[in-house]
Amino acid sequence: MSKPNPIELQKYLAGVDYPAQRDDLVRAAERNGADDGTLDVVRGLPDRSYDGPSGVSKEIGG
Repeated sequence: MSKPNPIELQKYLAGVDYPAQRDDLVRAAERNGADDGTLDVVRGLPDRSYDGPSGVSKEIGG
């Protein structure tokens, strides 16, 4: 599974109110038209609270 471009990822997560749970991020990505690969990555995030976009990017970046 390839990692999404961080700029594209944040576009797909637009409108998220942080802190946010993984399911909030998945819903936002679906609503904003994320492709299947990006959705798979977001769905694969640990189920926890994320304080902001940088925390999401850091988790995906490893």
